[in-house]
Amino acid sequence: MKLRIPKALAVGAVAAAMLATTTGCGGILGGGGSSSSADTGPIKIAAVIPLSGSSAPTGVYMKNGMQMAVDEINAKGGVLGRQLSLDLEDGACDPTQAAAAANKAVSNGALISVGGYCSGATLPTLPIFNKANIPMIIPAANSQELVNQKLPNVFMINGTGTQQAAAAVKFMVKDGVKSVALVDDNTSYSKDIATETKKDLASDGSVKVALSTSVTAGESDYSSAVHDIMGANPDMLYWTGYYQEGGLIINQLKAAGFKGKIMVADGSVDPSLVKIAGSANAEGVFATMTQTPDTIKGAETWIANYNKKFSSAPGPYSTQSYDAVRVAAEAITQAKGTKGADVIKALEGINGFQIFSGPLKFTPEHTLSSGGFQILVVQGGKFVLKDALS
Repeated sequence: MKLRIPKALAVGAVAAAMLATTTGCGGILGGGGSSSSADTGPIKIAAVIPLSGSSAPTGVYMKNGMQMAVDEINAKGGVLGRQLSLDLEDGACDPTQAAAAANKAVSNGALISVGGYCSGATLPTLPIFNKANIPMIIPAANSQELVNQKLPNVFMINGTGTQQAAAAVKFMVKDGVKSVALVDDNTSYSKDIATETKKDLASDGSVKVALSTSVTAGESDYSSAVHDIMGANPDMLYWTGYYQEGGLIINQLKAAGFKGKIMVADGSVDPSLVKIAGSANAEGVFATMTQTPDTIKGAETWIANYNKKFSSAPGPYSTQSYDAVRVAAEAITQAKGTKGADVIKALEGINGFQIFSGPLKFTPEHTLSSGGFQILVVQGGKFVLKDALS
């Protein structure tokens, strides 16, 4: 929300990685080592995610992924002999509420944070956790603005907005698009992708920006934007906002007779987009997106376990949220305690720890070395892999 993440793990590699990181007898999460921290009792992990509002469906996927990792780790003895405790706080994708939620998490004794979905709501939580010296492993929010804060405690395991823009442009050129309308919702995340895409298109020179405009999130009528898009007559619309507004714009654009291609950014990759837009209208819509459970080779067992535990299929950012908890546990293990400075140093030193996107090693900016963005397309009402952009 970007460089590309390594290809998805093969079946055997995923199985081996999951086994190695969740077993005892010297395994890193088995509790075999002794903590240098004097603290005892549960290790509280904060997660400020949307549990209410229009983004709540994604928040549920994230919550479930985190809880799945916590339960698996605790069943194997926890971390350094201590159990993990997940402190879920509702950020509602609202900056003010998210800041209050972060302050509450700090007051509750959080030792590490694994939340962050909407970038605009995640940004104000950064200085709060930084002041408390609490490391942040962000699984979803990925605006370049998060990186630009240059805070030592912030780490991202999702590709950045810069990397997503690069993937979008690569696909447009590859697909023969000659003109595009860029539409954002004026939030940090959405404008970031639109701005970076526009810059990349200017550098490439083969795709013309027919329109670049912003809408206001939370409205129900986007007829003005639809009118502008129809007037610009682009080959493609690239919507960089979230699925609530994206679904409405697609619905209203199709009703107006738009015949061009439509692509959305990762904030719109959710079954709710199809429901809001209408299944017929959403059919064939492209998306720039990092891995989803269905696009990860070798994730079948994990998906089945998720289904069994929650009686529903995993959705976007469930795997990244699962991995955020695992990375937190690995860093605490390597730090031999929960002291913030030690955990941050451990995170910076991680090299080859297996997560769903591949072996993890953070860049000096605390981002992934490659963003892992691929192109999905809606087929039969579901987002499926279209182009791995390899």
